[in-house]
Amino acid sequence: MKSPLKNHSINAALVLSALMFGVLAQLVMAQNQSAENVLLEHLRVIVGDGAVLSDASVLLRGDTIVAVGQNTDMQIPEGTQRLDLSGKTLLPALIDAHAHVGYEGFSSWGAQNYNLDTLEDHLNRYAYYGFGAVFSAGSDPDALALQLQSSQASGEIGGARLVFAAGMAPPGQGPNNQFLVEALQVERQTGNTILRGLGNPEQARSAVQAVAALQIPFIKLWVDDRGGSQEKLQPEIYRAAIGEANRLGLAAVVHQQFAGDMLDLIDAGTRGFLHGRLEEGFTAEIATAAKQHDVFIVPNLGLAELRREAIGEDEFLAQTLPASVAERLSTSTQRQAMPEKNPQLEQTLHNSFEAMLSANVDVVLGTDAGAVPDHPFGYTGHRELEIFVRHGMSTTQAISAATSVAAKVLGLKNSGQVKPGFRADLLILDANPLDDIRNTRKIHQVYLNGKLLNREALAAGFTAE
Repeated sequence: MKSPLKNHSINAALVLSALMFGVLAQLVMAQNQSAENVLLEHLRVIVGDGAVLSDASVLLRGDTIVAVGQNTDMQIPEGTQRLDLSGKTLLPALIDAHAHVGYEGFSSWGAQNYNLDTLEDHLNRYAYYGFGAVFSAGSDPDALALQLQSSQASGEIGGARLVFAAGMAPPGQGPNNQFLVEALQVERQTGNTILRGLGNPEQARSAVQAVAALQIPFIKLWVDDRGGSQEKLQPEIYRAAIGEANRLGLAAVVHQQFAGDMLDLIDAGTRGFLHGRLEEGFTAEIATAAKQHDVFIVPNLGLAELRREAIGEDEFLAQTLPASVAERLSTSTQRQAMPEKNPQLEQTLHNSFEAMLSANVDVVLGTDAGAVPDHPFGYTGHRELEIFVRHGMSTTQAISAATSVAAKVLGLKNSGQVKPGFRADLLILDANPLDDIRNTRKIHQVYLNGKLLNREALAAGFTAE
């Protein structure tokens, strides 16, 4: 693996971009440091674990929640900044547990867009839509992604926190064929490793060991022959990779081809599935096995559904797109304002959700945003929540899937819940999502790491042609 830190031109770009990140972060984050403590008062609080508090307050100190409940039960320090948010609803910032940042340029999609500026834009788009973290699954150059994580940890840049996995598949394969070409090009551009080729069990174990040495906590395996155009990762190889990951304390997540692949992958020790494959062949047996082995499932249904919809006409998305891009995503021969749904498929998906809910499987929000052109960041997460509820989840279950459960499976400790000691990543809404899940769109404010996001400034940058 070549490190960008050994390449003078790339190293200079990293330094310059990091400085630019710091400047932009100061511009777009309202610095609410005039008071060390901030009290958000008279809110409905959706904790993220299923609990709901009425007329509650949340006390923040810096980047941390220090108290939640009634004012009379709190010790409120003198000089605390008090904000009356009567009628608003507060919940943890959302988490997208399946995405691919870096490739989407909106006017184009591919390797030519992958750089630090694009990554910052994508993480800020997530933040704008109320997301505090995103898991980019196997398509990022490792050293560059680690550098970005370090910059976020030091506070040099903001946006949703980046979590990522190292990708693994048969040599020279893995992502869909269009994506594969672009990912390999980014490898050449950066000198970093993205896709580690697994030709036999020994290579699989060695690749996992290399990832562990970099302290990347996730591997992502592709088990898919792409309709016969690629080689499918064989069980003896993915079992070696998953077994070594478990031995070293890494989590193995999987893109699998069919529901029929899931039982053996569960038995091999996978941590989770980034596609539920709920459309055909998903059974109660699979759901039960997932629960017994503490395996999470990302349904990932919006990727297929939204590509047929005129999403550019939805103001919730259009407010973050240049006008020309919104127009391109509006009604056309490929996109309709209200595409007709297949009743048989709808029933199948409803049955699959019922099986997962009956087994109490960890269902997690994930969108696959960025894996193909025009499947945008943040917006698609809200749409995925709507799909969850449509197929039988309660609103509190759907919100938990996007907050506490997502934080748990991604190892984001002290995130995903509104509780003392937890990170102050918060989404404040003008309307109650328990009345209508679409109310998650009615965003009043977003706090990330205890700082109030300047969403207007971000939107102005997003919509520039």
